[in-house]
Amino acid sequence: MPVSAAEAIDEDSRDRLQRLLQHRYGENHPLSNAWLSTETIDVLLDHRSVRSYLPEPVPAAALELAIAAAQSASTSSNLQAWSVVAVEDRERKSRINAVAGKQRQIDQAPLLLVWLADLSRLRRIAEGQGSTFDGLDYVESFLLGIIDAALAAQNALVAFESLGLGGCYIGALRNDPLTVARELDLPALVFPAFGLTIGYPDPAIRTDAKPRLPQEAILHREQYRPNPSSDERDNYNATLRAFQTLQSMAQIDWSEQVARRIATKEALKNRDKLGEILKDFGFALK
Repeated sequence: MPVSAAEAIDEDSRDRLQRLLQHRYGENHPLSNAWLSTETIDVLLDHRSVRSYLPEPVPAAALELAIAAAQSASTSSNLQAWSVVAVEDRERKSRINAVAGKQRQIDQAPLLLVWLADLSRLRRIAEGQGSTFDGLDYVESFLLGIIDAALAAQNALVAFESLGLGGCYIGALRNDPLTVARELDLPALVFPAFGLTIGYPDPAIRTDAKPRLPQEAILHREQYRPNPSSDERDNYNATLRAFQTLQSMAQIDWSEQVARRIATKEALKNRDKLGEILKDFGFALK
């Protein structure tokens, strides 16, 4: 049943929604449709990366529910071209962490999920059907696996967060995906796209929601327009610096951070070689 304006949220819910939006944008964000609010939206707006964890293990039931949520995500043509490896063994996690630069959150987290673009399963199914699988040789199929894995992982993270757990995505596994693949015994046509640490957040270390660009810089109506404007960038730089001060983080403008990250191939931290490395994984990428 569609939500209508007659189903107005109460004042407490409105205040909570306003607070969440203010944290997300770092400023007073006007509510054009204040009556729209759900627990799911609250969880999504309250997301923050968690890098400090308690030592308690992730309950098996929480993992199973999160994977069920992941499998409920949209998937292209129902191919379900993704898999995930749950890593709890401390020594294995430590070896994978060496690839990622020995990050504290990987060391602390009781669970590391490695999300995979998995075309191997599709090939095995085609072989079982006595069919060819030439379509797997194209960039489209690789992108399909990456997109499926990302959609699934985000569903899982939201599910974990709704259960009181937290997480942090780990793109640094792509610094040396071949080492990760050997550690996880991945077959050809299976690529470790990214990791995701999961655990109970340490309440002694409060992490606030990092402000994002204003919607005007992201939301295009009908046609794309170059943005953000210089004023929007300056305002966002100031907003992010205020957040960095609050979190005792190193001070850097977002504009400078972007420029540094794309300035040179060295800034990609070995990931400039991914095109060649993917061939080692069996992806033809035609």
